[in-house]
Amino acid sequence: MEFTTKHSIYEQIADIFCERVLLKKFIEGERIPSVRDFALELSVNPNTVMRSYDLLESLFIIENKRGIGFFLSMGGYEKVIAYRKSIFLEKELPVLLSTAALLKIRTEELQELYIDQLKKFGQ
Repeated sequence: MEFTTKHSIYEQIADIFCERVLLKKFIEGERIPSVRDFALELSVNPNTVMRSYDLLESLFIIENKRGIGFFLSMGGYEKVIAYRKSIFLEKELPVLLSTAALLKIRTEELQELYIDQLKKFGQ
């Protein structure tokens, strides 16, 4: 797995997890990959995945059932949307909009691109 230097690896792993939730690869109430399995899949240290799981647990996206494993919380899908939306609106959108302004991209162009993207997702 290729990681960037913009964010810590554990945050990027949490983002990967959230993306999989949004793609419905994980189902609410069902068990998610163990720390060790996810670490092997991503080729990272299990401690780094554990740190990601701690973050996700603190956001009530996942829950730890002692002796059984980690599970996607009921309502976890909506919690992921809220978490990712807040990050997007606070950090990513301002950068995108300032870049668009610097490049003199018109609002209409952005709107067209956004509508095209929505069509790709069937919305």
